Amino acid sequence: MKTLYKLKLLAGTALLMALVVSCKVSKDIQEPDLKVPEAYRETKSGTADTTSIATIRWEAFFTDPQLNSLINEALANNFDLQLAVKNIEIAGQTLKQAKWGNIPTLGLQATAASNRPSDNSLNGFQLNNALGAKHIEDYTLAASLSWEADIWGKIRSQKAAALAGYLSTEEARKAVQTQLISNLAKGYYNLQLLDEQLDIAEKNLKLNDSTLIIINLQYESGQVSSLAVQQAEAQKLTAAGLIPYFLQQIAIQENALSILSGKLPGPIARTKSSAEFSDMLSAGLPVALLKNRPEIKQSELALTKANAAVGYTKAAMYPSLTISAQGGLNAIKASDWFNMPASLFGAVAGGLTQPLFQQRRLRTQYEIAKLNREQAVIQFRQSVITAVGEVSDALVKREQINQQQKLLSQKVTTLQKATKNSNLLFQNGLANYLEVIIAQSNALQSELEFAAIKKAGLDATVDLYRSVGGGWK
Repeated sequence: MKTLYKLKLLAGTALLMALVVSCKVSKDIQEPDLKVPEAYRETKSGTADTTSIATIRWEAFFTDPQLNSLINEALANNFDLQLAVKNIEIAGQTLKQAKWGNIPTLGLQATAASNRPSDNSLNGFQLNNALGAKHIEDYTLAASLSWEADIWGKIRSQKAAALAGYLSTEEARKAVQTQLISNLAKGYYNLQLLDEQLDIAEKNLKLNDSTLIIINLQYESGQVSSLAVQQAEAQKLTAAGLIPYFLQQIAIQENALSILSGKLPGPIARTKSSAEFSDMLSAGLPVALLKNRPEIKQSELALTKANAAVGYTKAAMYPSLTISAQGGLNAIKASDWFNMPASLFGAVAGGLTQPLFQQRRLRTQYEIAKLNREQAVIQFRQSVITAVGEVSDALVKREQINQQQKLLSQKVTTLQKATKNSNLLFQNGLANYLEVIIAQSNALQSELEFAAIKKAGLDATVDLYRSVGGGWK
């Protein structure tokens, strides 16, 4: 009983010592001053809207049913997104393991040994005289327990690092999803643009064909020279040459969207009309990026993980307290192995281990961890500035592209009227063939430019939605 009391006293003393001296040797770093502006550069003073399109779910932001169907398919099958999910699962397993850091290590062992010492050895002589035996047997069935007290917060720091790593993989998945949705939307709108440009080229080809017929008739009647026919044919071939180019680009874009959707290259279903967005889409306030942008959250979690690394690398330089215990059955005869309570035994021990000759290696790891933390601070600040810049770029693009689109719309209308009038004048002998060809060429180019600028406006809207943190909800 006295022995058992001493064992309990030793274990209690060691536990009390761990609780008394328990502290964290490394203080958490203060959150860096990010200097987030009150409003974006392109926002007029006093007109900043606190609401943001980042809060709109992607199903509501994109209203084209074919595009939404494509996005749903990609979210289920995209390979990058699947890899991101697997990274989350791996980090989850690491987190589960880290949560067991404070749990004692428990083991169970059963051993049976037989030792036959030399008759001429001291052990053999004593064994023969004491027991009248040539060999000694030893049978043990014991449970062992070992526990390290988290005196300096080392285990807590490891848990914090594992949690930050797990949350970071989740933010990485969100970042992959927002970028995926952005790429899909841009590719889909590009497909609609190519359809529209193909339609423009085909209509222009028909118009050039009718013009060429008239010029051929005039040539046969001697009203124009062969030069007029050749120039008209060249203009027709220019329009005709655009058709295979656009067909090629359509196939390439369809293949790219198919691969993003996780399937083999093939046709992509799409609506005929292009999407339209309001000119009053709000980017919200820059400070909202800190919670809406997955990349910024990743940088913040990377800082948390780096700070935790400083904690456990510093704690590794301090003494560690380990408490161990063992108990079970032990006997020198198999017949007495389970003889209770004579075969029972127990032992408990507590020890402090202070690293000595490893100190330089541990110190180096600690200094590197501090430098890594400083890098994480820099990257955190950089991610915020980059995000603010991306939103600002998208805002100015939308604003200026809207102005360009209005001007190009007027230009297209004017040139379409010019083409129609030149044809009428040409048919009535009041305009020459060069005026007709020039008018048709200018109209073709302006219509293609107008389709391209509309697509650029859609891209800017998609970029704005992604840059403010939309697409992962």
